[in-house]
Amino acid sequence: MALNFTPKNRNSRILAVGAYRPSRIIPNSHIVDRIESSDEWIRERSGIESRRFAGPDESVISMAEAACSQALTRSGILMTQVDAVIVATITYPFQTPSAATELIALLGNPKAAAFDISAACAGFCYGVGMASDLIRSGSANYVLVVGVEKLSDFTDPDDRGTAFIFADGAGAVIIGPSEAAGIGPTIWGSDATNRDAILMTPSWIDLKNPESLGWPDISMQGQTVFRWAVYQMAPIALEALTAAGLTPAMLDAFIPHQANMRIIDAMAKSMKLPETVAIARDVRVSGNTSAASVPIAMDSLLTDRPDLHGKTALIIGFGAGLVYAAQAIELPAASSNK
Repeated sequence: MALNFTPKNRNSRILAVGAYRPSRIIPNSHIVDRIESSDEWIRERSGIESRRFAGPDESVISMAEAACSQALTRSGILMTQVDAVIVATITYPFQTPSAATELIALLGNPKAAAFDISAACAGFCYGVGMASDLIRSGSANYVLVVGVEKLSDFTDPDDRGTAFIFADGAGAVIIGPSEAAGIGPTIWGSDATNRDAILMTPSWIDLKNPESLGWPDISMQGQTVFRWAVYQMAPIALEALTAAGLTPAMLDAFIPHQANMRIIDAMAKSMKLPETVAIARDVRVSGNTSAASVPIAMDSLLTDRPDLHGKTALIIGFGAGLVYAAQAIELPAASSNK
């Protein structure tokens, strides 16, 4: 016997974005000695001039709470109206309970559905796709999606390949129902043949061994990741545009994962983006904040370019796994993101 209900089949959109950036600014000059490098070398390789590190009193939860609170205020939606919270992170130091359940307790709605997702730098875009589908199906009216990382806890300051890249921060969006389509289909997937390209080692189990190699940190095969991102992610981005009925010429903004300035520029060139498209390059002052990078970059771009409120953008995240996700979106309207 078939179920007796009618799916809502409605549209969704991002109502507001919020961000939290730790106040502690770390310029390249504070990094170079331990990795025997220079400010010029770091800028040439990554485009990064500085990054933010959280203080000892700042955690994944406290940063996420700050970003979510700002997004809620800007949206005009009360936390009690939020049906689900999705937290994208790889740096929450507890397997259970989830960061999401800790977060909803602090935000004041301990009964909301809450869960974490581990998709590294693609985590936020995974969350946006899942939230959009929850709303379209009628399983939720409002969903809070937050990307948050405290990568400084898991970065080896002596690793020449990663010490200058990773940083801390949080970004969040409120997603709700919409009369017009505001979030396109999610194009997502993996390349698990390169699952060892970005690793956190040793494992938590290994730490029980007195002869453990020490605290877990993230290592990366830089050239492998760079080539994969440059040559494989531009076609994914274009596929997301096509799925939403768009072309590069119809785009107002491009907000990719803030991995590396060279990757961002190479993707834009490969996609043949018109010069009129605003490109987020927040990596210059924020570093690579993994799951937090896309919403932080979105917030920065809207601050610098308020004329982009309500305009069309493409977001894409890609990273450890290797995994990716992309979708075309309508940026929050100005009235909901002051």
